[in-house]
Amino acid sequence: MDGTSVRPLAPPAPLPDVQGAARWLHPADAEPDGGVRLFLLHHSGGGASMYRDWAGLLPSVACQAVQLPGRQERRREAPYTRLGPLAQALARVVSDELDGRPYAVFGHSMGALLGYRLTVELERRGLPPPALLAVSGWAPAGFSAPAELSADPLMALRLLGGLPAAVEDDPEQLAAAVRAMGADAAVCADRQDDGAAVGCPVVAYRGREDPLLAPGAMRSWAARTPAYLGCRTFPGDHFYLRSHAPAVTADLAQLLPRYAAGH
Repeated sequence: MDGTSVRPLAPPAPLPDVQGAARWLHPADAEPDGGVRLFLLHHSGGGASMYRDWAGLLPSVACQAVQLPGRQERRREAPYTRLGPLAQALARVVSDELDGRPYAVFGHSMGALLGYRLTVELERRGLPPPALLAVSGWAPAGFSAPAELSADPLMALRLLGGLPAAVEDDPEQLAAAVRAMGADAAVCADRQDDGAAVGCPVVAYRGREDPLLAPGAMRSWAARTPAYLGCRTFPGDHFYLRSHAPAVTADLAQLLPRYAAGH
């Protein structure tokens, strides 16, 4: 790619059976005192660790970050490369977790796409939809991924600013990140927009200088929900969330009880 030495990983294991879904969620068990559950979905090439601080920012919410196969402690598992099978696997994970409490879904970038398709899949199965779908850094229209995402995953990671120094300095972690980014690019490219709407409210978040979103792109969510709650915009690029997680979670802390109460 650019001369960087990336040591290849051992051949990945087959796609996992989603039964025994504890490995998909961080933490594996939802906080029992949280009045609302919140499932968190990470960006392309990322992992559950991006949400490590959210439980402390949302103390009354039972936060669980989804860890997709092919990254971090799951890096020796084969990542998904198709959107449909991944959305179906996520639906099985979430449906097995539902315990009668209202729940919500938050996703950033690819995570927003996954959260949207997860919600569509749950509703198609006749399961209760989330009380709120929160989407960040991705929209059904007006989102443009860089060509490097598929052609050169390592360059895409660097271009988007999504490659922590600790990962770049570790050949095994770097190889896993590159493989995960390539697989996630394939998942995103597999999307065929069917115009599906969700039955729950949707709130959107974005960085003001995000190069992947056209002006007004987040307004395209209005056609996908009976209750579009608007877009909150923050200074920063595609990874504005790293600096503004406290503000985003503060907004969610106001919205979640309100919409959970009527769910």
